[in-house]
Amino acid sequence: MRIARFVDQAEPQYGLVEGPADAGQEELTVTALAGDPFFHGIQTTGTVHRLPDVRLVAPIIPRSKVIGVGRNWAEHAAELGNEVPASPQFFFKPNTSVVGPGEPVTLPSFSDEVSYEAELAVVIGTICKEVPLERVKDVVFGYTVANDLTARDAQRTDLQWARAKGFDGACPLGPWIETELDVEAPVRITSAVDGEPAQDGTTDDMVFSVAELVSAASEAFTLLPGDVILTGTPSGVGHVREGQRVEVAVEGIGSFSTPFRR
Repeated sequence: MRIARFVDQAEPQYGLVEGPADAGQEELTVTALAGDPFFHGIQTTGTVHRLPDVRLVAPIIPRSKVIGVGRNWAEHAAELGNEVPASPQFFFKPNTSVVGPGEPVTLPSFSDEVSYEAELAVVIGTICKEVPLERVKDVVFGYTVANDLTARDAQRTDLQWARAKGFDGACPLGPWIETELDVEAPVRITSAVDGEPAQDGTTDDMVFSVAELVSAASEAFTLLPGDVILTGTPSGVGHVREGQRVEVAVEGIGSFSTPFRR
């Protein structure tokens, strides 16, 4: 299933996106859901919209946290001159960093080196702690697409990554949550800048698997419904400039783009 959040004329609401998996958005519909699917399950209403007639917003605004992971793709670690870590290197992004598909991001005034990072994101579905590998599937609600924006100059100069990873707009998510993605098979992740290919990799280059990341994160933090765990990015990252548009895509989920401004 594809679960989106959208705006028609009122407040954002959840909806079930329906239509062929390979269809363009103009061929899809979204059926409004009754309540919050994280707490009330999937209950459809009789209200159906054509997807082009509504505006998609971030599929989830985490009530608690976004957990990122650094250097989790071997080739990406190498391109930055870093060694592969012996254990997941976690960091946080505040929920104020989350924006939806197509929403403009204002580049922060303190940085001239903001880079894009296309990522697969895990959305947690239940309260959990110290989840063993074999139970990870039971606590995952689904998966979405993320762009883990990073202010590289602040990352180099600051003693921690709060500014570099957590500025407003630093975590675009979209276009929806896919509940049935097979993450045990290689999943292709790509990005493009103004239509020019940038990143292109598959998840078999990940140092730690999705299950290993979720399990390790849950050892340190209680995970709550709607928490998001980013899983790292392929090689090919680069800096984004004012006026550019970056598209990020995850095979089996979809894609979205983000325009940048000053």
